[in-house]
Amino acid sequence: MPHLRPLPLLAAAAAALSLSACATSPYTGPVEVTRFVAAQPQALGQGTITLVFPDEVTNQAARSAVTAAVTAELTRLGYTVLPEGVPAGQTATVHTSRNPIAAAPVERRGPVSVGVGGQTGGFGSGVGMGVGINLGGGREGPAAVTELSVRIAESAGATLWEGRAQIETGVKSPYSQVDTSARTLAAGLFKDFPGGNGETVTLDAKKLQGQ
Repeated sequence: MPHLRPLPLLAAAAAALSLSACATSPYTGPVEVTRFVAAQPQALGQGTITLVFPDEVTNQAARSAVTAAVTAELTRLGYTVLPEGVPAGQTATVHTSRNPIAAAPVERRGPVSVGVGGQTGGFGSGVGMGVGINLGGGREGPAAVTELSVRIAESAGATLWEGRAQIETGVKSPYSQVDTSARTLAAGLFKDFPGGNGETVTLDAKKLQGQ
């Protein structure tokens, strides 16, 4: 009896494994940034500024990562960043959140609807940015949305600028890690600062990280 070579079967199996690998590959969405700028923003990018976290961020690793990322960007813009709690000419109010997409309200994932002078609204739940968030291994597509919002105001209270950056990631995406997501969101938020009033831009996450 002639020996049958099951090459077609092996090829089919290899193709199936290839498709399976593609289905579970890490998902990283673009960074979506929305910004609002005051009519007279001359004071932006100069003088002293301090960070304020009005929401309780119990995850210290997340708070440290966000503080370092936002501080680096503000320093690059020309600010002298003072320690939290020290009086400064301007304040940067910071909100962060990370939520499973299935549980995120529709308005949380859309562009911000408030302008300069209004409240920062509902984006930023105060739960912080989780480390090692587990939403189910190998899930294809976006599993969580991480957001960073900052409002810059004068010490007297007048808002000069505010913006929000968000990114959707899969559970295995390197951009779901707290340090990487904080740096990427901060870089996108302050790219081409101050930006156009009311604009929403979409940026490639890897390019923001210089990859």
